[in-house]
Amino acid sequence: MSYAIDVSGLNKSFDGKHVVRDLALRVEEGEIYGFLGPNGSGKTTSIRMICGLLTPDSGQGTCLGFDVIAQAARIKREVGYMTQRFSLWDDLTIAENLDFVARMFGMKQRREVVAEALDELGLTSRRDQLAGTLSGGWKQRLALASCLLHKPRLLLLDEPTAGVDPKARRDFWEEIHHLSDTGITVLVSTHYMDEAERCHRLAYIAYGDLLAAGTAEQIVAAQGLHTFELRGEGIAGLAGRLRPLPAVGQVASFGSALHVSGPDRDALAASLAPLRERSDLTLRAVEPSLEDAFIHLMQGVSDEPQG
Repeated sequence: MSYAIDVSGLNKSFDGKHVVRDLALRVEEGEIYGFLGPNGSGKTTSIRMICGLLTPDSGQGTCLGFDVIAQAARIKREVGYMTQRFSLWDDLTIAENLDFVARMFGMKQRREVVAEALDELGLTSRRDQLAGTLSGGWKQRLALASCLLHKPRLLLLDEPTAGVDPKARRDFWEEIHHLSDTGITVLVSTHYMDEAERCHRLAYIAYGDLLAAGTAEQIVAAQGLHTFELRGEGIAGLAGRLRPLPAVGQVASFGSALHVSGPDRDALAASLAPLRERSDLTLRAVEPSLEDAFIHLMQGVSDEPQG
């Protein structure tokens, strides 16, 4: 197995707070690997340590064949980093932004490189439009194009679709999978469950600790949850009454339905049995979702990094 990333025991503290604790991770070449977790949980810090952008306090490993501590500068030259906030220049056109980035990288034949990037990301028709006038989806395309100019082997995406409409998100993910098919490894942090399910594998980090890792299916299965879906009039008012029932581990709203989950299917079914007698409600067993699994993982986890 060829790993783009193979690290273990990575730790990082800020101001006495242990932000990442003993992180161990392996990511295959060309894999799309998702990081999920609450705000402040250590996702971005973990990604930056892995890719040479932040020095770990301790730990070891390699990224793209380079030592994450001793050869961090060499890793950075092979990485494209797309931040959550648009960080290019609003008063430059799309083409001018890309040309400026190419100059910073000291790239030869900049005109050809920029033209190729414009074409690959569908930006040619807007090349002379000011970046500040672009919608969120077009800014996202421009940011991605700038990250790819120097042909990185590893792409870092820090909540890349925040504030972007659903169609732009879908188009963006199609492009990410195309890049993965060409052999580029992708690390992406996201809060969206549908995006998480588009990743080949996932890591769920909460306040410094890696709670789960694997495919979406593996993470859901590992929780040992059973879930019932409840639909009908006034179900929102039922959530508070359901949570104290025996065998009910969690209750979560999913649109016009409630998901009621617990580890013991028979005991959970028995607790919910009286609801079957109500003509205004429907109750059925469903497969636990990735969101059900993550809500379960968060139960009992401290919301503060450890000192």
